[in-house]
Amino acid sequence: MRRPPLRSNLSAFLGRGEIDELSREAEREWPIYDHHVICQRYNRIAAFIPFFEYAFFMPSGLRKRAVDQLKLRQGDRVLEVGCGTGRNFQFLRDAVGPEGRIYGIDLSEGMLRRARKLCQRRQWTNFVLIKADATDYASQELFDGALFSFSYNVIPHHRSVLRQVWKQLRPGGRLVIMDARLPPGLFGKLIRPFATWLMKQTLLGNPLIRPWQYHAALVDDFQMEDFRFGSYYICSGTKPEPELADRRLRPA
Repeated sequence: MRRPPLRSNLSAFLGRGEIDELSREAEREWPIYDHHVICQRYNRIAAFIPFFEYAFFMPSGLRKRAVDQLKLRQGDRVLEVGCGTGRNFQFLRDAVGPEGRIYGIDLSEGMLRRARKLCQRRQWTNFVLIKADATDYASQELFDGALFSFSYNVIPHHRSVLRQVWKQLRPGGRLVIMDARLPPGLFGKLIRPFATWLMKQTLLGNPLIRPWQYHAALVDDFQMEDFRFGSYYICSGTKPEPELADRRLRPA
């Protein structure tokens, strides 16, 4: 279901007001895992990522739809933050073609090892896979699109990473976040204890974070689509021209 365009107050991204309180709640109720713990967990579960998609009833076609929202063209450069084992690689390559460039960054060597094997098996030569913390990663050139795919809620310092990625997106480039969340309403409240327990045992994603509110504060033409009764979402938007983009990152 597509929602109407939404513009959030710019202070959302700067950590003020209602969204600041939501952020504090998320941090109070959820441990901030260090990089070592995250790497160790994802190294162990790398082989089971396809299973989690079935177990959590991920809608079919969701990954392709998220990549479509990047509105990439042949020859473009795109960054995937938390690329994992490369579940989105086929869609990204179809979008930018063999002459385009796909950069994948991840903390887990176990995940990247599988991603590299995928690229070798398919003989894809236009992928650059980097083991690094996205907070520190800086490209030499700007990207035409940036994708967070089931990674934003796992990132310990997610707002810092979003800022860093945002700076490396060209004006007119697209930012897309796809993830899962607790469904709204009574059902979401009922399953929240079980969902938080399950995430701590498996993927470590914080179900209390609301990335779309930070996202909406940055981009033009913000759109958010819900799937599976609100359990999954894709939010997308376009980076405005430099002067306005800088103003949205600047503290009040």
